[in-house]
Amino acid sequence: MTPRNSTLDARVPPGPLENKWERFRRDMKLVNPANKRKHKILVVGSGLAGGSAAATLGELGYEVDCFCFQDSPRRAHSIAAQGGINAGKNYQGDGDSVWRLFYDTVKGGDFRSREANVHRLALLSRNIIDQCVAQGVPFAREYGGLLANRSFGGAQVSRTFYARGQTGQQLLLGAYQALERQIGAGQVKMHSRTELLDVVVVDGRARGILTRDLVTGRVSRWAGDAVVMATGGYGRVFYLSTNAMGCNVTATYRAYKRGAFFANPCYTQIHPTCIPVHGEKQSKLTLMSESLRNDGRIWVPKKAGDNRAPDQIPEDERDYYLERKYPSFGNLAPRDIASRSAKEACDDGRGVGHGRRGVFLDFRDAIQRLGQDEIEARYGNLFDMYRRITDENPYQSPMRIYPASHYTMGGLWVDYHLMSNLKGLFVLGEANFSDHGANRLGASALMQGLADGYFVIPDTLGHYLGGDKPEPVSTDHPEFKRCEDELHDKVKTLLSIKGKRSPASFHRELGLVMWEKCGMARTAAGLKEALKKIPEIRAEFWENLSVPGTNAEFNQSLEEAGRVADFLEFAELMCLDALTRDESCGGHFREEHQTKDGEAVRNDKDFCHASAWEHKGPGQPPVEHREKLEFENVALATRSYK
Repeated sequence: MTPRNSTLDARVPPGPLENKWERFRRDMKLVNPANKRKHKILVVGSGLAGGSAAATLGELGYEVDCFCFQDSPRRAHSIAAQGGINAGKNYQGDGDSVWRLFYDTVKGGDFRSREANVHRLALLSRNIIDQCVAQGVPFAREYGGLLANRSFGGAQVSRTFYARGQTGQQLLLGAYQALERQIGAGQVKMHSRTELLDVVVVDGRARGILTRDLVTGRVSRWAGDAVVMATGGYGRVFYLSTNAMGCNVTATYRAYKRGAFFANPCYTQIHPTCIPVHGEKQSKLTLMSESLRNDGRIWVPKKAGDNRAPDQIPEDERDYYLERKYPSFGNLAPRDIASRSAKEACDDGRGVGHGRRGVFLDFRDAIQRLGQDEIEARYGNLFDMYRRITDENPYQSPMRIYPASHYTMGGLWVDYHLMSNLKGLFVLGEANFSDHGANRLGASALMQGLADGYFVIPDTLGHYLGGDKPEPVSTDHPEFKRCEDELHDKVKTLLSIKGKRSPASFHRELGLVMWEKCGMARTAAGLKEALKKIPEIRAEFWENLSVPGTNAEFNQSLEEAGRVADFLEFAELMCLDALTRDESCGGHFREEHQTKDGEAVRNDKDFCHASAWEHKGPGQPPVEHREKLEFENVALATRSYK
């Protein structure tokens, strides 16, 4: 058994839950405006979390360097969050509140999140909407001019603000404009097409990073008083996912190898409404927004092997299985439950489309009730996207959807301040583990990214700098050279193998193992098989990899090789975490732990904690640290959406 350490301190302020954030802000240490100009902050990532953080820190007067591997912050993967952003505003007068958003998030995460962080997120959600409206984000509005809301999974109220099916893009444009303002003012220096390759630790603190210019291949050193990491999730470990092709685990995994703990890596989210896989050569899956479940009805034929066209299947021969199994929430059941239900129907032989791995998302009744013009006004761009990809008209026949890898709730462990156990390393958005537990509710990713960037990190980072006052460090420090030498050695090795297989071929092979053994459903036997197979794939990778070209040029094969090398190590940690967590909770569904009707069975006695893994060096097993999760305001209960 892996040794355990229970010394993790989340640094949650004392007092009533609803007062914790204000109590922290009341007592936090401050940095005066003149001294802010003396501090260099390195922000890695420029999506919603990183872009909003860099813009806000620049506005406060800090000297900020911001890095992204895209050619522009506008291309960050945050644009792919289409459906909306949650906020406890109660604009609909339907009983919503900060408390209910907090409760729904804790329950939706299957009671595996930290109460204090979730309540702060719900509290700050209201500020986000006001901030974004002031920036000019074009949220949808009702006829009278008030902001519109719609429903998302796991809630019985309408709290999701949206801009058609482009919410992530519009919010990113707002953050981008704020960031560009600070770039123009000289407070933020933007470094695009630049990838983080290592975190430099000096005297137990994160004091810098190493980056590679993706155009020239040049490796550069950067020193700062703190590193803010907002690099997204690791869903591409499955190869096929809804994530952009460039999304990867490298930044967080290399921070892990430098001492930052990685928490709950087995918590991955499978999104229920994606366009199904259509062939073996496919490299990317397309997300259809969860907002479609407001008006679309999900069904499969009642009879296995039914090959009739959907319009030829009578109503009494259709199984609207979510409405049947979960009448209180219906098609808006949480993502983990909706995904497993789709898999169950397809496993029964009642799936549709390629390989019978699909279910119908049908808008027939909504079009009859509201008219096609209204459906087009609500979801037109999503329908157009579906039609371009499938060459099918969703106004005339149902969409075909199937679950796919989408979001990751695991990430680097952080305390209430969003600082990892490695001092000076702050982690925001999807890159950290803090807010969603074992399952994220729809429309909460954008909420977390902007809350962390606009409203949390400005205060917690200032508290760190105002208290610890780290000594100045330059890039001439020996630790920078040591890390750079290690990096050059690794790159040299990747280029010298001269094998026959591309990085993508190894990634695809790994992804298939991970999807089958550590995907929607896991078993102890399957995870043990994966833990045997992954080292075999990794061994061949280091013997038979082919990377043409050199390091001193634009070399996408080299970029991909480095990222796949990290996935090949990280996948083993993910499976180990899944095997160690001998229970079912949220997106972590162990088939050994389920009720007769297929619902997840938690083990609160033994697993009501966050597992934070510590890297112990090459060839050494990681050490598990546990943060006990206390539920003082929401009673632990079996989730029910029936």
